[in-house]
Amino acid sequence: MAMKRNTWQREAVREALGGSRGFVSAQALHSSLRNAGSPIGLATVYRALADLAQEGEADSLQQDGESLYRACTPGSHHHHLICRNCGKTVEIEADAVEKWANQVAYDNGFSEASHVVDVFGYCVDCFRLRKDK
Repeated sequence: MAMKRNTWQREAVREALGGSRGFVSAQALHSSLRNAGSPIGLATVYRALADLAQEGEADSLQQDGESLYRACTPGSHHHHLICRNCGKTVEIEADAVEKWANQVAYDNGFSEASHVVDVFGYCVDCFRLRKDK
């Protein structure tokens, strides 16, 4: 896969994504960039995020029909714990998930299987808030 040229727009998106606490939408990232004075366009943010995800520099997931993105460590296969309330995200390595996915694929006659596993719940702070209500 050919690497995209590193433009100032792409670098701005990469930096803004790296400064985000958890998964973020393109619209939210665009808004934060604009609030910081950047003239970057929304379509450019979408393209840069899609490119970063394709190249392994960002994770993406679908939530409520919307793509969300988070900066990640390129080249490392990992999974996530994601807070349903605040979006706090923790990268986890899960060897057991790898073994399970490969075994399920093998048992069903599949080869070259791949998977995405994200675990959703409530972080400690958000759980306490829910419990106190």
